[in-house]
Amino acid sequence: MSAHAQRAESPLVPLDELRAGRAVIRHEAEALLELSRRLDDSFCSAVDLLANCSGTVIVTGVGKAGLIGRKIAATFSSTGTKAFFLHPTEALHGDLGCVGRTDLVCLLSHSGESEEVCRLTPLLKRLGVPLIAITGTAVSTLGRQADATIALGQLVEAGAHGLAPTTSTTAMLAVGDALAMVLCERREFSPQQFAATHPGGSLGRRLTPVEELMRKGDEIRIAHESTTVRQVFIGSSRPGRRTGAVMLVDDEGCLTGLFTDSDLARLLEQRRDADLDRAISDVMTVRPLTIGLDAILEEVVQLLSQRRLSELPVIDAQGRPVGLLDITDLIGMMPMER
Repeated sequence: MSAHAQRAESPLVPLDELRAGRAVIRHEAEALLELSRRLDDSFCSAVDLLANCSGTVIVTGVGKAGLIGRKIAATFSSTGTKAFFLHPTEALHGDLGCVGRTDLVCLLSHSGESEEVCRLTPLLKRLGVPLIAITGTAVSTLGRQADATIALGQLVEAGAHGLAPTTSTTAMLAVGDALAMVLCERREFSPQQFAATHPGGSLGRRLTPVEELMRKGDEIRIAHESTTVRQVFIGSSRPGRRTGAVMLVDDEGCLTGLFTDSDLARLLEQRRDADLDRAISDVMTVRPLTIGLDAILEEVVQLLSQRRLSELPVIDAQGRPVGLLDITDLIGMMPMER
């Protein structure tokens, strides 16, 4: 059947379809706003339980709630909290053995009456593991059994007939994201820690640590600030890639300035030949912008772009230069998609 024939048989014209699609998204968005206003101390209790869990966070649910549970478990795992998804039916047929006494179980069921989940709950309580419920109402079978119950409220599913789980699963997902993100703040989870679990793809590139990007060792040029410009450039040649800057240090080896090839060209263009035999400290950039070893590519590119720099010294905790970031090495590394 042709696309034209299929369109002719549709009960909705394109404008109606657009309106219907927007209505679904607006319906779910309004439900999330109401949910955000309704969150109470039970959410904080759930965060406390998660923060105090020394084992693994186990997420379980059946049907569409189970699919949302898989995503919530993945979000926990990627943000520093050990987590996995356990199907309640499989748990009832032997996989309950993977639950330890130091673990925590998060149970998802909008009705709070899902047979598989409700059968599993008393078994988990016998093990003595803390239980968090994400469900429609705190007075449901599941809600009454949990140590912390986050009630979503009586949600109306989106769509003309309100049958398929839509608004309820969106709300579950939002609560799971909120728990994971607040837990990140509670534990002071850093971008560097996040990078360790996301080495691949464009996200991984954005989070690449400075230490993997900088030039170091024989690839950088370091000289004492009292050395003359001529001596610096005669004595600081390096094999292989040549940096466009010399980092200047004091007697303690701490960075005090930066002198670039552009600075040298400027002296020559202005016929300031006499300055070539003066201490480089007289013509260097004093206290140049620097970055630490704990930085990531995203921060570096932002700095270089905002300040219109070509080189950026990398220093250690004592202020000593340990590397140099060159814009020519970073071009093309930062993904355009955000």
